[in-house]
Amino acid sequence: MKSRLTLILAAIICLPALADAAEPGWDGKIALGYLATTGNTENSSLNGAFEVGYQADKWKHRAFAGVINASENKVSTAESYNAGYKGEYTFSEHNFMFGRAEWISDKFSGYDRQVSETVGYGRRLMETEAHLLSAEIGVGARQSELRDGQSQSEQIGRAALNYKWTLNSTAELRQDLSVESGAKNTYFESVSAVKTTLVGSLALVASYTIKKNSDVPIGTEKTDTFTALSLEYRF
Repeated sequence: MKSRLTLILAAIICLPALADAAEPGWDGKIALGYLATTGNTENSSLNGAFEVGYQADKWKHRAFAGVINASENKVSTAESYNAGYKGEYTFSEHNFMFGRAEWISDKFSGYDRQVSETVGYGRRLMETEAHLLSAEIGVGARQSELRDGQSQSEQIGRAALNYKWTLNSTAELRQDLSVESGAKNTYFESVSAVKTTLVGSLALVASYTIKKNSDVPIGTEKTDTFTALSLEYRF
């Protein structure tokens, strides 16, 4: 618990420095959530996310990372990490090409590690003041390490749908769906989030995440869900 509190305090201290370091073309956000209960049962959960991007002319670059960690009576019940990069090149008003790479480690998913690399085509289907909707389709490869020691390498197809609805000047709704499918496994992820601005660049975010693998070792659940409440700071 002390290490988690230290991480949160360090991140909060760094926020002003991140804001001052931001330059035109750069943007980013950091989100942190922590909950602990004591008494008849001891529960704690930590979720965090970091994202930084840079846009210049027709190119857009974005790096991201996240962590989910939970325990009950000092026994770990969730432990998930991810990190990745995505680059986009816009070649017309509504169309772009993308390249994407992501590393995922989820102790309770049946997979110790999943790494995917994809390239493809995307289109902004709707782009208004209130609504943003884009779709992507691509191909690539995935390398996986299962908890039982097996390794998998396969070609995959990727499809994604990303939607943002700006309700007003202080609230927005996001829905991100993605699927990476190969001959050995199909990985699906859904992230639903509602964000409300508290003051300035600080916002409160409530999210619900679904992660599902179609092929997992015997005795492992195919679907994991995560509910999170966190503070987000944009810079």
